[in-house]
Amino acid sequence: MTAVFFIAGTDTEVGKTTIAAGLLHAARLAGLSTAAAKPVASGCSASSEGLRNEDALALLGECSLPLSYAEVNPWAFAPAIAPHLAAREAGVTLNVEALRGPVQHILAKAADFTLVEGAGGWRVPLAGQELLSDLPIALDLPVILVVGVRLGCINHALLTAEAIQRDGLSLAGWVANIVDPATSRLEENLATLAERLPAPCLGRVPRLASATPAAVAEHLNLALLGLAL
Repeated sequence: MTAVFFIAGTDTEVGKTTIAAGLLHAARLAGLSTAAAKPVASGCSASSEGLRNEDALALLGECSLPLSYAEVNPWAFAPAIAPHLAAREAGVTLNVEALRGPVQHILAKAADFTLVEGAGGWRVPLAGQELLSDLPIALDLPVILVVGVRLGCINHALLTAEAIQRDGLSLAGWVANIVDPATSRLEENLATLAERLPAPCLGRVPRLASATPAAVAEHLNLALLGLAL
């Protein structure tokens, strides 16, 4: 059994990596082998081994297969700006073809459970007229949507779900990541999301004092993805 999903978010800073690492941890606890890719990341820090991104490192830490950092995050840029702008400043043509090969390399490892994490929201530009959403389309990957629960999240979630389906992809599930616990009418907002999003809610993750993968995994249900656990 091999299951592969693309992790998308309703916006930037909604906790895609936090949820992805939690999902990978839950898969490991279920006895599944895991792998991950974050093909492009901006906002990377210099190290003795080159540029490193905190999100990519978090994903790598939850991979049971022996992967290198470069395999997980082949395109790393220092400025914390939109990836297409960071790539342009670095003199790199960042298109779907440049991203697809490294991701296919990870998929060829045939882990039981693999996640490919995007950057920002669904319509993130790449070179020319290409978009990062063209990558999961090219690879025909089902999508797990991370909804950052705060004011305005219903609109963002429904629009993103519509775009995913319009692109011909399956929305496999969504996760409510409560980034703002003070959101007015929180329960009503969550109920509206559950009523209107065309996929099961894989979990409701509260604002945690320490959002470790293990702590996040406690709030997630992988069985709703149809996995044989």
